Amino acid sequence: MLTSMRGEEFSAPAEGGHIGGWIAGSGEPVLVLHGGPGMSATYLAPVLDELAAAHRVVVFQQRGLPPSTTDGPFDVATAVADIAAVLDHLGVDQPYLVGHSWGGHLALHAAVRIPERLAGVLCLDPLGAVGDGGAAAFEAEMAARTPVEVWARATELDTQATSGEGTDADAVEAVRLIWPAYYADPASAPAMPGDLRISAVANAGLWQSAREAMAELEAALPEISVPVGFLAAGSGPIPVAASADSAARIPGAWVEVLEDAGHMFWTERPGCVGPALQRLVEAA
Repeated sequence: MLTSMRGEEFSAPAEGGHIGGWIAGSGEPVLVLHGGPGMSATYLAPVLDELAAAHRVVVFQQRGLPPSTTDGPFDVATAVADIAAVLDHLGVDQPYLVGHSWGGHLALHAAVRIPERLAGVLCLDPLGAVGDGGAAAFEAEMAARTPVEVWARATELDTQATSGEGTDADAVEAVRLIWPAYYADPASAPAMPGDLRISAVANAGLWQSAREAMAELEAALPEISVPVGFLAAGSGPIPVAASADSAARIPGAWVEVLEDAGHMFWTERPGCVGPALQRLVEAA
């Protein structure tokens, strides 16, 4: 099981260092990409445990935090190259790529740039790839779900961290303050995992790179040749349109909406990711 990121560890050579990760389970290979960007992968442990019951699940910590290199470059091209480096090191042939949030957005880049390495892509409530990907609507909804004074403090900390004037701890505290807003009912949301970490420099660099690459990604969506599915949160802060608009541009892509569930929907709808992955496998 991968709870608390237990599993067989690996370290894959990559540009400027190495990428560390874990493997568990058996069956068809699945590579999981965490969100953030620059966030620790540990918050995904329940999803990894669910998938490892029927698949060989690989997850790696994206560069910026141990056990991976903490050095950049922090851009989309390097992030996709790191995916390929992990597959090369492990000798994994055409896994299903499952990405949450930022990881879902990164998975779309991988579907464009390295389709021959993938069997299919499942995006879990991702930043989209049409227009701004839903980023402005997401920020507005997060603000609306958070008390004014708390949002102001979180914004201040986030600005400090991403401008280089703050620390990784500032970035973590900013997320902790707004964490309840990710859920369908912020008032009953669970606390943020205590082991969650964020690399402020990775977060800032990857967001900037993603914004710069958005138009190119949008233009390439009709060329995606691997099966793609989206699992969207019907009651989360990221608009369903972020998934739906992207899926509409990708040949054969589908969208399933989880009503009454927020961004980390596996806590509100346990067991929901496995069936979506199975739908993707059957389509492939």
